[in-house]
Amino acid sequence: MTAQVLAPKERKVAQRRIALTGNHAVALAVKMCRPEVIAAYPITPQTPVVERLAEYVNNGELDAEYIPVESEHSAMSAVIGASAMGARTFTETASQGLGHMYENLPIAVGLRLPIVMGMAVRTYSAPINVWGDYSDVMSMRELGWIIYLTQTAQEAFDTVIQAYRVAEDSRVHLPVVVAYDGFWTSHVLQPLEVPEDEEEVMRFAPITRSWVKLDVDRPVSIGAVGTPEWYWEIRWQAVEALRGSIKVIEEVDEEFGKVFGRSYGLAVPYRLENAELAIVTYGSIFGLVKKAVDRLRAEGVRAGALRLRVIRPWPRDLLRKLLGHVDKVVVIDRAINHGGPLYGPMAVELEATLARPVYNVLATVGMRAIDTDMIYEGALKAYRGQWVPDEVYTIGLRGGP
Repeated sequence: MTAQVLAPKERKVAQRRIALTGNHAVALAVKMCRPEVIAAYPITPQTPVVERLAEYVNNGELDAEYIPVESEHSAMSAVIGASAMGARTFTETASQGLGHMYENLPIAVGLRLPIVMGMAVRTYSAPINVWGDYSDVMSMRELGWIIYLTQTAQEAFDTVIQAYRVAEDSRVHLPVVVAYDGFWTSHVLQPLEVPEDEEEVMRFAPITRSWVKLDVDRPVSIGAVGTPEWYWEIRWQAVEALRGSIKVIEEVDEEFGKVFGRSYGLAVPYRLENAELAIVTYGSIFGLVKKAVDRLRAEGVRAGALRLRVIRPWPRDLLRKLLGHVDKVVVIDRAINHGGPLYGPMAVELEATLARPVYNVLATVGMRAIDTDMIYEGALKAYRGQWVPDEVYTIGLRGGP
């Protein structure tokens, strides 16, 4: 690790510039947030996160109970129990590991526990593929978790800190997942700025204990049977909390920007003013997309782009505002919505949001590499009418449409 002290500009706290991989950036952010219980099982590509956290605990740099469980199912079970006791918790997973903890994911929502989970995204097997796409995190959309999709190591670092503040807000009390690209972010060394004084992170995101459920002096039973007479009303509280969390997410992001000098919003627009064509995507490929937009602009095409950052809760009103004036919306999805009305999960949701057809494009599935030229050529086909809305197209698939 290399360090350089930076003079703070429009921010309150001093920071230093270091270089870390995305995984180690997440581990450092977690350490600065001081979770009291960490339970995790290693799986590629997130293993370096839990290895580094184990080192922090072993070296005395982090005062936490580290539970090296035998599976991801146990990891989520352990953090649910610990969170129910009022502990700040963390776990991390990917791909089939997420599938293995799936039984417990909706329980964390129903019990309103502010668990924070990292995810270095990876495709689902079979065939066995350890590389990154967004198949895993996209499968969580209906469960009630808050879902962030980040682009860089810096954003993943910042978002973990924001996630604790959002999750433990008494207006929210919901679990949060912070996702980032497996390998393209998780394993690539990137520059990032971190607070010189780690206490600044705890001042920004103190442990509130506002969600404590279990007290040995006042024993109660939680997670009991919810009969048909009451289940819906209880679950609806989580629905309303998720819907209302969008205001909290925006507030926390704005305050983070004032303190640390970086904020991201619910979605990240790029050159969308007067755009007649927009490319929408998520994760690390947004840099390639922006270069494709610049090339299109240089050739006279009024192109723009948008990166989805928070997809649960879905920022419907903001997306309508940012994309409502755009004639052609090309959605590059990085996971397959098998058998759906459109084959891209975000294409489905954007089409419903905009109430008009969008261009449905799949790319990077199984971490198939793409480049700016391929994105540019796809967007140009949409612009020239060679692609039509509501049909599925692919970038990088041999023999694909």
